[in-house]
Amino acid sequence: MEPMTIRSVKVEDAKRLVEIYSYYITDTAVSFEYAVPSVEEFAHRIKKISDRYPYLVCLSGEKIIGYVYAGSYSPREAYNWTVTTSIYIDKDHRRAGAGSLLYRSLEEELKKRGIVNLLAGVAYCDPEDEYLTHDSCKFHLKEGYTEVAHMKAVGKKFDKWYDLLWYQKRLLEKQET
Repeated sequence: MEPMTIRSVKVEDAKRLVEIYSYYITDTAVSFEYAVPSVEEFAHRIKKISDRYPYLVCLSGEKIIGYVYAGSYSPREAYNWTVTTSIYIDKDHRRAGAGSLLYRSLEEELKKRGIVNLLAGVAYCDPEDEYLTHDSCKFHLKEGYTEVAHMKAVGKKFDKWYDLLWYQKRLLEKQET
């Protein structure tokens, strides 16, 4: 495998990011989205998110193999120091270190912006099934997140109900202003 590098997303990356994301929509319960967004819709999402938050891609050589971004947890001002995170790795490049590299890079960018808390929503079922494993749960725990909430049967996909776990990671100590 070629060396991995991280860079900021470009709107022109939308086609490749849709290719990566579509697997998680059509073949898994990782995403609760049902329909694969168009490249145009995804480009709009990239622009909207990256105007305010870091949005990064991981490349192996010249090929994008994953992406990560932060988003608003809530529009209320008191939550300005808390973001949600989303990460997707090409199904053929999982477990190669791209996810950890992306999260480390995202965290560095968020620290510079004074972000204190990261929240990640992760689909869950027990036992695992053909659409969902515990890989994302294990990954977030390995990255220093802790489980803070377990919402039961909140997403329905493939005619099955799935839970949603919320994980939290504190980047910075509480800041007094």
